[in-house]
Amino acid sequence: MAKLTKEKAEKKIKALREKIREHEYKYFVLDDPSISDAEFDQLMQKLIKLENEFPELVTEDSPTQRVGGEVLDEFKKVEHSSTMLSLDNAFGAGELRDFDKRIQKNLDGEDYQYVVEHKIDGLSAVMRYSGGSFELGATRGNGEVGEDITKNMKTIRSLPLKIEEEAELELRGEIYLPKSEFKRLNEIRMENDESPFANPRNAAAGSVRQLDSKIAAQRSLSILIYDLISHSEREFETHLEVFSYLKEQGFKVNWHQSAAEIEAVIDICERWQE
Repeated sequence: MAKLTKEKAEKKIKALREKIREHEYKYFVLDDPSISDAEFDQLMQKLIKLENEFPELVTEDSPTQRVGGEVLDEFKKVEHSSTMLSLDNAFGAGELRDFDKRIQKNLDGEDYQYVVEHKIDGLSAVMRYSGGSFELGATRGNGEVGEDITKNMKTIRSLPLKIEEEAELELRGEIYLPKSEFKRLNEIRMENDESPFANPRNAAAGSVRQLDSKIAAQRSLSILIYDLISHSEREFETHLEVFSYLKEQGFKVNWHQSAAEIEAVIDICERWQE
């Protein structure tokens, strides 16, 4: 059998990466897999084999880089480009109506609408993409400075390491542990005589702050993107436009529904509480 040339290997690697990214998107974002786990593993093993044979062709955004690697001594500090604020709570319809009055006053008659989203109980994070590749992931920290958790975030299969548009992006999202994974993780911990996590949020926070990214890779974390802070080439008029763009680029976005006025917001919230 003729030895595989670097040029042919590069083409095979590119095709495998594209196929794997497509199936990761179907499975982890759309929750609609089109191949079995065994078939997916076969694709990954082919890619790993080729990258081992041609290590010079390995890139940071390759699907093989999700599995975790070197153990860090500490997390580096990351200064946020803009402050990551926390949300205020509103308890009941009355407080929502009061909030709407303040909005009306500040907008001085300008048209507006609301976008209602679920509040995910997880860990806020910021992500930066450069040239279409995932470059940096960081925790919220104190709102001004967070910690670099790039290697751990690479293990989150619902976060694309490569997107179609080669622009500079800064995003924000919520890292969380699905309840099914939380249950599975606690069962394993109790079998190993370890203390179970108190809740999914604590489990998610503890997972992304592991110095060994291989441990984070075993935790089956997920992420929902809820905001686009900056884009080097585009501007968006509305939050709904942002969500539409994020979905086009392969991101998993939070459940959302538009509402023309505050009474519609209250109705949506009450229906979700029932």
